[in-house]
Amino acid sequence: MTRRGDRRRRIEESFDRFRRAVANFLGVAANRQSAASLDHARLMFELWLRETGVDRLPTDETLARCLPNRSLRPVLDRAVAERDEVFRPWTTRGPERLADLVRRTAPGAAGDAPRDWLGRPGTSDGTLEGGGTPQLWRVGTARVDAVPDSAPFPVAVPLLDGAHLHISSTPKSRITAETMVESLLLRVFSHFQPGLVHLHVWDVGQLTGSLPGLYPLARAGLLTVHDPARPHDLLDELAEHIRRIHTSVLVDGRPSLGALSEETGRRKEPWRVAVLFGNRSALREEQQQKLQRIARNGLSCGVVLILVDLPVTVNSAVESLRLGDDQTARCTMTGAHVTVTPDPPLPRELVPRACGAIADEMVDRRSRVSTFADLLPGERWSYRSSSGVQAPVGHHDGEPVYVSLGDTAPHALIGGPSGSGKTNFLYALLGGLTARYSPDELELYLLDFKEGVSFAQFAPGRKDPSWLPHARLVGVNVNQDREFGLALLRFLAEEMRRRANRAKLHEVTKLEELRAEDPEGRWPRIVAVIDEFQYLFADRDEVTHEAAALLEDVARRGRSQGIHLVLSSQDVSGIEAFWGKPAIFEQFIMRIALPKARRVLTETNLAAMEIPRWHAVINHDSGVPYGNEVARVPDSTSRGTFDRLQVEMWRSRTDSREPTLFDGSRVPRLRDLPDFQSLGPDASASGRGPVALLGQVIDVAGSAARLPLERTPGRNLAVLGSAREDACRVLSAAARSLSEQWAEQARFTVLCFVDDAERQASELARFLTDRHGPAVPGGGEPITDPSRLPEVLAEVAAGVTGNDKTPGPHYLLLFGADAALPKLEERGTGMRTGLDDLKAVLRHGPERGTHVLSWWRATSRLRNALLMGGGLDDIGAFVALDVHGQELSSLAANQVISWSPRPQRGLFFDRAAATGPQVLIPCEVDLDPAGGDAAGPVGAPKENAGMGGLVP
Repeated sequence: MTRRGDRRRRIEESFDRFRRAVANFLGVAANRQSAASLDHARLMFELWLRETGVDRLPTDETLARCLPNRSLRPVLDRAVAERDEVFRPWTTRGPERLADLVRRTAPGAAGDAPRDWLGRPGTSDGTLEGGGTPQLWRVGTARVDAVPDSAPFPVAVPLLDGAHLHISSTPKSRITAETMVESLLLRVFSHFQPGLVHLHVWDVGQLTGSLPGLYPLARAGLLTVHDPARPHDLLDELAEHIRRIHTSVLVDGRPSLGALSEETGRRKEPWRVAVLFGNRSALREEQQQKLQRIARNGLSCGVVLILVDLPVTVNSAVESLRLGDDQTARCTMTGAHVTVTPDPPLPRELVPRACGAIADEMVDRRSRVSTFADLLPGERWSYRSSSGVQAPVGHHDGEPVYVSLGDTAPHALIGGPSGSGKTNFLYALLGGLTARYSPDELELYLLDFKEGVSFAQFAPGRKDPSWLPHARLVGVNVNQDREFGLALLRFLAEEMRRRANRAKLHEVTKLEELRAEDPEGRWPRIVAVIDEFQYLFADRDEVTHEAAALLEDVARRGRSQGIHLVLSSQDVSGIEAFWGKPAIFEQFIMRIALPKARRVLTETNLAAMEIPRWHAVINHDSGVPYGNEVARVPDSTSRGTFDRLQVEMWRSRTDSREPTLFDGSRVPRLRDLPDFQSLGPDASASGRGPVALLGQVIDVAGSAARLPLERTPGRNLAVLGSAREDACRVLSAAARSLSEQWAEQARFTVLCFVDDAERQASELARFLTDRHGPAVPGGGEPITDPSRLPEVLAEVAAGVTGNDKTPGPHYLLLFGADAALPKLEERGTGMRTGLDDLKAVLRHGPERGTHVLSWWRATSRLRNALLMGGGLDDIGAFVALDVHGQELSSLAANQVISWSPRPQRGLFFDRAAATGPQVLIPCEVDLDPAGGDAAGPVGAPKENAGMGGLVP
């Protein structure tokens, strides 16, 4: 029994040792597992801190509850220490840099202390010229939480074009939120000139009471308080505004109103700031969706939302402020590690007073009558015309009303009866444009039909030598010279093609792109103004037909090449050629109606019938009623208005080129024509032969009617008609221009058989004798005896039909050839008449350098005298004066010629030329016995542009 008991005891002791060993092993394993778990926990906590950031941790009290294991605290302390070490340099220099940033991006009322702006209406117009739009707006100050002794720095938020604003508050901080919004809005209103910001307020909790200090703005229409039970009214209004901006303003590829104002130099539409106060509950689903759409599309259209305690998810740029019970805020711009303290509320008594001053300024601006000076920018020629041109023409409620010409509104149509102020309106428009854009950015072509001299001011005159530097062509007193309007359209069409070809070379399509690709080229915008343009389409003839086709082409394609038309008329309703082509009028999106104007706006738009004198309806939407803007147009024609501006710009010009002046009542001078000034004594050396200048044709360049006198058959001229003065001018101009091209070897024979023309013929003969000496028979006097004509012709005929190879040149100038017909028809010895010799000279003379330049008072006499024997076919060029078109068909190879005689005008047609008949203006030829033209004044007096012709 004893041995059995010992054995059991030994076994129990062995089991005790085993149990103690197992327990010891298990305890060690547990301790090791706990240590490993703790190490893993520390590593994961440190990783989380680095990913999340120390500054996003909760407060110390909350953190103590969240970290029951104190072993994790050293990890947090080490992370905080590392954060402080890294950011210590920023906490010393950062606040100063932030303060400097706010000073630069929040100028004036946007960032200054209230004492510097409170109570003073703003002056900025929201453009670069007016100081631009601040990028940030101050709301308070802040300190870095981790550095209690760090310097405070200002806190500003983006607004207007930058972002919306979302403020959330607690019941205790709701008042702070309202005062913050009030101060922010007053900064905005105090920065910009009154009228550039409109405010809408909606509060779900009360009819009135929110932002009471701003209510004086309602007196000037700058504040609208909306019904709290009808939030959809406000949302619908904002949505409609966004739609209108996108469909009528941002239609040329511009992304926003802000970008448009930077490019064009002005704020086209005011900002609309909508403040919505909620009660921390969301709007209904459909209202929520509409608000989100407004937030998403509103910034580009000038619609800004300030949402207070209104839960909403905005898919747009938005700045958020969270106000706590301690009246401090957290801002998405500053982060959670910065505490924002809102600026103190503005003094209660000063806020409504400041808003009242802004409202008073707005009322004063609306009631103030603008002057011409109000249309001009502060700095001349500071705008660029790459994307278009625009200028104010008047004001409405103190706000400028603009006329814009660009890719979207390329052309303008102006209508108004006599006395409605068209000339004054055009001066206001041209003054605003020329003051903004330099001559390198804008060129003007100005034409006034029906005895108008409105544009004579823009060309140099005897009393006033100044001219408008932008003007390249000025046409006044056009009267019946409808061909000059046609010439202008031809020039514009050719310039349009030239620009289009250059654009193709650079693989672009628009002038704006061409200017970017070819910065060294000169590509200004062209504005062509045609006053009383309906006279260009007055008759059913070739002029009207071609002008309508050219006008349609320029109106349709000119927009992309920077060519714009401004057409003005008393009444456009009767222009058959125009109204028969609706595609033309479709291009004239800009419509301007003066009082009592008809057919300029749409038939349902009667606004022009209701406006008083000195006003105009400006419509950028093809005349439909919703596009109306009524402007009061200031006096722009009195002394001290446009004339003073013109002198100022003339003195600042860098280009000394004067505009070409076409005065329909003025007789041009031969020596003023560029073609005459380019002549020289090199005709024989050039091999091209001389050119006789017969007068001036009606074109933009002021070109001469040129008759080449090569050694080819038919190079003779006949002037037809009984208009003695004009006929003598044509022959004198031809002889004077030929004399300029030849030295003494040229021969001139002057014969005159009409008593009334002897004075002109004698002056010409004396001039030619002085220059060419013996080469002019008669000793300085013309041959006036008709009986000598057969003798002269016989001698010349013998020379051109004989074996003498000596070249001319020899020019026979016959004044009144038909008066010598009786002597020419007499038969001499050998049964040969003077007419036979004349026909021989006409046929064989040009090839030997002998040309006949003759004047016949009756077309029938020329035809009867030369028709038999083919002499009529040897006259290749004619100038018809007071001769009707039907009499000329047989002379122009049976072409149908439409021509009605006009005073001081002729029709020149050269059967060898590719061009058709051209209207010719006979020139005044000043013949100085010394051999030079007499000096004379250049240009016509501005107060009486009554001389006529083209003066470059």
